[in-house]
Amino acid sequence: MNVIRQLSLVKGAERFVFRYQAGHEPDVIDAFASLAGDEASEFDWFDAAVLSYQMGRRLETELDQIAT
Repeated sequence: MNVIRQLSLVKGAERFVFRYQAGHEPDVIDAFASLAGDEASEFDWFDAAVLSYQMGRRLETELDQIAT
């Protein structure tokens, strides 16, 4: 089953949207780091941390649902 997930962030006039398949979270975190490390990007390390946190909370919620 291909579950597509999405995380988005609006920052000023910029909108960052990350779509990915479930199970590919490490790839998305790598993308956050690459984008945050790019000086030409408005996406910074705080943005990466916020979206990483949101991703972790979603995974935690899903695991809690499976466990109960």
